[in-house]
Amino acid sequence: MEIGVIGLGLIGGSISKAIKENTAHRVSGRDIDPAATGKALQEKAIDGILESKDLGKPDIIFVCLHPEQTIDFMRGHAADFRKGAIVCDVCGVKRAPVAEAEGLLMDHGVIYLGTHPMAGREFSGYDHSDAAIFRGASFIITPTDRTPEAAVDVIANLAGEMGFGMVVTATPAQHDRNIAFTSQLAHIASNAYVKSPALSSEIGFSAGSFQDLTRVAKLNEDLWTALFMMNSDYLTEELELYIGHLNEYKEAIQKGDAGKLRELLREGRLLKEESLRKERSDSQCLE
Repeated sequence: MEIGVIGLGLIGGSISKAIKENTAHRVSGRDIDPAATGKALQEKAIDGILESKDLGKPDIIFVCLHPEQTIDFMRGHAADFRKGAIVCDVCGVKRAPVAEAEGLLMDHGVIYLGTHPMAGREFSGYDHSDAAIFRGASFIITPTDRTPEAAVDVIANLAGEMGFGMVVTATPAQHDRNIAFTSQLAHIASNAYVKSPALSSEIGFSAGSFQDLTRVAKLNEDLWTALFMMNSDYLTEELELYIGHLNEYKEAIQKGDAGKLRELLREGRLLKEESLRKERSDSQCLE
């Protein structure tokens, strides 16, 4: 197949590399930064540059841009894609791209399919892209009732070829609700956590727990602002729950209520242990 990748940053560059390293498909790519395109060509992560005039050639196109840029690109090039081609976005939210792009592309005979590779790093740009970040990771596909089943099969099979360990299918709304908890809330919690004045004196007093909790505080504020705002309803619900739980811990500590604090900590431990058991059980079922 001929596959196009729009945006050769961390995810786009990694998608290109994963396809080239693990399949026989041809990959063409483009990026606003000529240096990224040049490196991708030099490293053979792409076979050629995907010019605007050539958008009608690929069988599959991954649009790997920030959410607003993704929507703008699809609006601007809906008539340029090949009829019957599958165009996927990789945004961290799904309802907004679906609402903006699906009908528009279908009007031009193009299949739109939302996807979300559940892998990443606290760094951005082509220089940090790596096919290995997808190995064993989850690849989410968010078809709607208008999505041809054959298109879902094509992208699911490609994800398997690229090295993803699991393909998960969800509605766009299910995706956004779950991702508000598993990803977006975690980024806010981490980013808020490092705002303590104690951060200036953490050296020598921090270990794994500090590193784990603060890793994603180093984020791209432009990207994550867009993601948070596009998922504000579900994210607000998660924030309210989280703040409520934090206040429970705070109240127990302020009152010197060791029994209540122990109960809260035990509840959290049991929930995590049950989550780990379910995760191991699901993994075994997939083997």
